[in-house]
Amino acid sequence: MKCYYDFHIHSCLSPCGDMDMTPHSIAGMSYINGLNAIAVADHNTARNVRAVTNAAQQYGITVVPAIEAESAESIHLLCLFPSVEAAEDMGELLEKNLPPVKNRPDIFGEQVIMNECDEKQGEIDVLLINATMLSVEEIKEEAEKRGGLCIAAHIDREKNGIVAILGCVPKELSFSTLELSKNAADFEKDEEYKYISDSDAHNLTDIAEKRSFLEVENLTIGEILKNLR
Repeated sequence: MKCYYDFHIHSCLSPCGDMDMTPHSIAGMSYINGLNAIAVADHNTARNVRAVTNAAQQYGITVVPAIEAESAESIHLLCLFPSVEAAEDMGELLEKNLPPVKNRPDIFGEQVIMNECDEKQGEIDVLLINATMLSVEEIKEEAEKRGGLCIAAHIDREKNGIVAILGCVPKELSFSTLELSKNAADFEKDEEYKYISDSDAHNLTDIAEKRSFLEVENLTIGEILKNLR
C-alpha cells in the first residue's frame, strides 16, 4: 500500500517554528493533506513528540517519533525512532550536549512545550538551534543504539547539509537513507541509497506541499523504519 508521508515537520518547540505549529494543528493539517504518516522533528529535542502522537491518533495518522539533531560539524541529521520513549531518551542526550546558551525569544522565537490539546506545558530555556558537541558518528551511533534510524537531512542544501560541509556523503558512515529537500531539482542520486523528500515545514501551509509516498505492507512505525533501512 502507498504511505503518503512527511517525516520532517517542526513544531512550536523549535524556535524557528511558527506558533501555529501546535500538536493538534499539525495533526489536523496532515489529515487534510491526505498524509498517512508524519514525524515531528524538532531541533535537538523530542519534548513535543508524545503530544503530536496523541493528537494524531484521532485522525488515524501514524507518527514516527523523530528529532532533527545537529552535529558538532553543524550537519543536520534526521533521526527516526521505534518509540516515543526512545526519541525522548535521545532528546535528553542531545539537550545535555548543547552549549549553555539561553534562548532569546525576541530574537530566535519561543520554544514551547505543549500537550495534545494544544495547552502550553512549559518552555525550554537553552537555545535549541545550536550545534551539539556530538559528532555525526556519535549521533548516528546513539540513535542506532536506541533502535533508531539516522538519515542525513536535506543533503542538497548548502546550509547544514552534509555534502556542502564534508564535500560528500562519506561511505564509512553507512547511511541507508538520505533526505532531499522539497525544492531539490536535478540532484544526482547514488543507487546505493534510498531517498526521501520532506517539507521541513515550519508553518502549517508548508506541510506536505509536495506529497511523497513509500510502498509499505502496513502503516506501523516498525514497517516504515524497515522500509527505510
